Amino acid sequence: MRWSVLAVAVAGAFALAPAPVHANGRAPLTNGVAFRPGDDQSIYLATTFGLLISHDDGCTFRWVCEQNIGYGGQWDPKYAVATDGTIFATTFEGLRISRDGGCSFTTATAELAGSDPNRIADIWIDALDVGPNGDVWVGTAETGHTNDIFVSHDNGQTFSPRNMMSTEVWWKSVKVAPSSAQRVYITGYKVATTPTAYFYSSNDGGTQWTPSPLANVMYASTPVLLVKAVDRTNPDILFMTSLGANPPSGDRLYRSTDGGTTWTEVLATSETIHDVVIHGQNVTIATQIQSTQALMGGTAYESSNGGVDFTQMTNAPQLACVGARPDGSLLGCGANWDPDFKAVARSIDNGATWTKVWRFVEIAGAVQCPAGTIEHDTCDVTLWDCPTCMTDLKRQFGAKGPACGATPDVAGDTTTKKPGGCCDASPSAPIGAMWLGVLVLALVLRRRS
Repeated sequence: MRWSVLAVAVAGAFALAPAPVHANGRAPLTNGVAFRPGDDQSIYLATTFGLLISHDDGCTFRWVCEQNIGYGGQWDPKYAVATDGTIFATTFEGLRISRDGGCSFTTATAELAGSDPNRIADIWIDALDVGPNGDVWVGTAETGHTNDIFVSHDNGQTFSPRNMMSTEVWWKSVKVAPSSAQRVYITGYKVATTPTAYFYSSNDGGTQWTPSPLANVMYASTPVLLVKAVDRTNPDILFMTSLGANPPSGDRLYRSTDGGTTWTEVLATSETIHDVVIHGQNVTIATQIQSTQALMGGTAYESSNGGVDFTQMTNAPQLACVGARPDGSLLGCGANWDPDFKAVARSIDNGATWTKVWRFVEIAGAVQCPAGTIEHDTCDVTLWDCPTCMTDLKRQFGAKGPACGATPDVAGDTTTKKPGGCCDASPSAPIGAMWLGVLVLALVLRRRS
């Protein structure tokens, strides 16, 4: 995993070494956020160099490296977190699961024989969601394999197929309605012969599926649809993106109020739509600029009428991700934005203003785990703090630890709340939209052949 970073001069702020930095071929970026249900302190940040975890509302973030999670290259896993703190991550080799706070990961169903129809190990998992009742849903997307939608009723211990078996379709997204565990939406596309997009809904937990005619939906030459969000109280209201359907590199966003039977286009962007977040009657969108030269946060959009229409957010930073917490606040992530070089910011007024939560220079270190785990032996000792290596992340980030004085996280801690709250989160002016002077290398999404 590697990125190259140009020398930058930042007075008194983010210290990043001018020498080549190790992390996945891209500049350091937080590009996804997940929360633990029922826990108002835990934050899980997807990054271009692994996973960051905080159990004290963003004061102390600790790092889980790619090697521990079980992936490499320029792949961005999708993450989900269960009520008990179990972490799920999608990879090309199956669904990876941690039940000890990120110290160790195992591959779901790896113990089953290769011919077992309930086995999802050693296969590309590209769709993931956890329902309101704790059911874990995944979809497979492997060339030359019989793909299906699978569900687990025991927190990822076992999985069973949901009758969407196909040797031609890659399943790309799955979303469960927050207000109804039986309402499930899935999308996929056929990669052989004539490329075709698919959308299905189920009202009975995947026993029966109803296709959508997808009338008036526009596609790119590769017709990929992704279900992005379902309303928290009305399972019939949902949003879906059509990737690359707004040339040259933008997406189209569609809204349905009848469970996916009909669709209305509500937004066309020049960037890739990454997150669609519904919070009350407000809908917030974060985009990413993904090209052969760059990966960065893009334009943010907002709606105050439930997503009927959208306007560009004038005071937002370059959000590469956005998430809504149960208290209604928004958490946004990206690079280190001006003027005080935030990597994570919070808004409590629906995006009108943003305050700093955390910066890369404040990384506390790797998740603290016992010797003998990959997290300890590889992530912590070798990749994070290796004085003789001179290529460890601690020195290349110039990491100084938390700015708010919280106590360090302990190994496997998924329940204890730490004091401190957010770091230095006083009101500030709108965050500038310019990146630091970094060279962002090409994003290449691997596909297995």
